[in-house]
Amino acid sequence: MTDWILAQLPLCGIWLVGLATFLSCLALPIPSSLTMIAAGAFVGSGDLALAPVAGAAFGGALAGDQVGYWIGRKAAHLLPAPGPKGAGLVATALDSLAKNGAVAIFLTRWLFSALGPWVNLAAGASGYGHARFTLADIAGEAIWVTLYVGLGITFGANLQAAADLAGNALGLMASGVIALLLGLWLIRALRRPAPLRAGD
Repeated sequence: MTDWILAQLPLCGIWLVGLATFLSCLALPIPSSLTMIAAGAFVGSGDLALAPVAGAAFGGALAGDQVGYWIGRKAAHLLPAPGPKGAGLVATALDSLAKNGAVAIFLTRWLFSALGPWVNLAAGASGYGHARFTLADIAGEAIWVTLYVGLGITFGANLQAAADLAGNALGLMASGVIALLLGLWLIRALRRPAPLRAGD
């Protein structure tokens, strides 16, 4: 499927980029990040223009996120029940949303993007404010599109190197965020007074 999408890029260009980001934000297994990198490579070679590519990627992602949000809002019963594969992701998304709100939405647009579609559904289902969701969504998707299209422009001659660099960089950043959160949790835990034991 990935090879077919990449082969269609010179022919369908911005429409394919927009469709790929739209569908990936609805949890469909579409290689949207690689599609944006490839589109960026075509921008770098002069075969596609930057503004339409970035606009299509950004517009498709925002549209997909909004559809996911409204599906969650109107049909919360469609969320996976306990047991199916997606249920763990939904539970994680709901937990992240309850604890961190806009930060969770922002980070799941680009850093923890596998959770993004589930956070969209969770935000709608939990009644999270649409305006707050949209502002965090816009900021996060702007980073996602800029990062991947920019990598394609920069490393257009070697798409695999660009994809590897993106994966490694995001993995490193994700590890850093997790380490920071664990550190904050540890500091908070150490500052709590120890519970009294019987006989103390």
